[in-house]
Amino acid sequence: MAVICHGPWTLIEADVVRGRTLTSWPSLETDLRNAGATWVDEEVHVDNGLVTSRKPDDLPAFCAKLIEEFAEGRHEQQVASGASASS
Repeated sequence: MAVICHGPWTLIEADVVRGRTLTSWPSLETDLRNAGATWVDEEVHVDNGLVTSRKPDDLPAFCAKLIEEFAEGRHEQQVASGASASS
């Protein structure tokens, strides 16, 4: 999965950010922390296949990383943790 800008709000609503590290538009930092995530200010960040990015200026790095991650497929740790093919 990949989200950029304010996209992590969707992940907060789905209750899937607890214990994960993400980046986003800076104004989401508090919401992500309150939902149990660790927020980082990075152009693009990957946490166990979840690709996040901050803003439209980061699109080149975001797109390159999400294509790389999608091409790699599921990682061993995702299989071990029981992540479904739709994750």
